[in-house]
Formats: sequence, C-alpha cells, structure tokens
Amino acid sequence: MARLRPDRPFIHPDCQITGSSFGAYVEIGAGSRITHSVWGDYSYCDRTCDIANAEIGKFANIASYTRIGATDHPMEKASLHHFLYRSADYWDDEQDDADWFAHRASRLAKIGHDTWIGHAAIIKPEVTIGHGAVIASGAVVTKDVPPYMIVGGVTASPIRRRFPETVATRLLALAWWEWDNLRLRAALPDFRALSVEAFLEKYE
Repeated sequence: MARLRPDRPFIHPDCQITGSSFGAYVEIGAGSRITHSVWGDYSYCDRTCDIANAEIGKFANIASYTRIGATDHPMEKASLHHFLYRSADYWDDEQDDADWFAHRASRLAKIGHDTWIGHAAIIKPEVTIGHGAVIASGAVVTKDVPPYMIVGGVTASPIRRRFPETVATRLLALAWWEWDNLRLRAALPDFRALSVEAFLEKYE
C-alpha cells in the first residue's frame, strides 16, 4: 500500500504544527516546525525544517534544515530583543505585541510548483520562488526567483536557467502539476523516460 495518502499528511515524529493546512500526499519530515503555512498537493519537506508564514505550491521538494519565511527582529527600534514583542514571557502584567505578530504573519514567502529547495537554504519573507526553480544548498534568498531559474550563494544570485526560456514557457502553459492523480499515474512512464522536449511534444 502506498505510504502517502490523499486525505491526510504524513507527519513524522517530533514535529510542531501550528495554524497550517495540507493538501493531498504531503509529507513533513521529523523534527520540523511548520507555522501558519499552506501546503499544496504532493509537496514535502525533509527533517528539521522551519517554515513559517508560507504558501507552498504543489510538488515542492524541500531538503532538510531549510528555513522558509525566516522571521525578522524590529531593527528600527531601540532594541531587537524578544522582550519588545514576547513581553508576557517577562512580565506578568504585560501582553505580547499582537500588532508585531500580525505584521510578521502578513509577510508571506511563496514557493512555486515543482520547485527544489536545497539543504539548509534560507528564504526570506515576501520572496516568491517561481515554478520549477531550484535553490542551491546553503543559499540565502532575499529576492524573487523567476520560474525555472537555478540560484545559489549568499545572497543568492542566478547560476543558470534550468531549461531554455522557450521550454520553460511551454512547461508553464502545460501546468502538469494541475493533473489529477490518475493522469499523473498514466503519464509516469513518460515522466521517467522522455526528455522534457519529447514530453512537451506528447502532452501539449
């Protein structure tokens, strides 16, 4: 029997899940923390990921120790410290700063369909990773990444296109990630065997 199911995520031990929702066939690796995030179908993360305030597309491949939506401290204030906004942890008569947490939650990171986020990459809030893009291991991504672009480094910059722009445009138009499970299963031999150009010629 298949390990992943359409009706519930496969969540490994020692995860912390808060205010998040999951599509079909989703897997969350051991020890990961997922906060206020929405996951599309077939996406997964490996162990010990920290993902907050994010929209994860379908078929996202997220390697271990990745951080998405890494939260910021209030750099414009006199102090950066938690006591400014996690104030109830320090004083019995004080509340946490709800406005600060609402501001954080509004700054969504968006991960496109069929993306690959490499080991220990960091993606900052309000960054969009285009469909089919690849983020190299250890990259720190502070700006939007176009579809089917490979980026790496600190801070991340383009390395090369995954496919020629004409092929990428055709893949975006095909949008195979919207196919249902039965159609994906029927096309599986072609996903495995055909070049991307041959695949497009068959399914466009």
